[in-house]
Amino acid sequence: MLTLSLPPDLAAPLQEEAQRQGTTPELLALDYLRQRFAPEPIVEASSSEDATLADFLAGYIGTVAGSSEAYSENCGQNFTDGLAEKQTRGHL
Repeated sequence: MLTLSLPPDLAAPLQEEAQRQGTTPELLALDYLRQRFAPEPIVEASSSEDATLADFLAGYIGTVAGSSEAYSENCGQNFTDGLAEKQTRGHL
């Protein structure tokens, strides 16, 4: 954490503007410093229709490798097989 001492020629206008905006001088100064030194990354819209959510979020989050198993295939048959197995075990 960093502590700054402001000279009166900066402290007074900061205090006045903070009162005008209904905030504190500290929050007003932090907001300005964040805008100046830590701006939000610019999101570029992808023009490709094949772009995925991962493409859109690239640079914002980490990515993980997914499973190569196709869990969404044959869902109905897998569900039926699971029910039949539970019935065989007497858990249904």
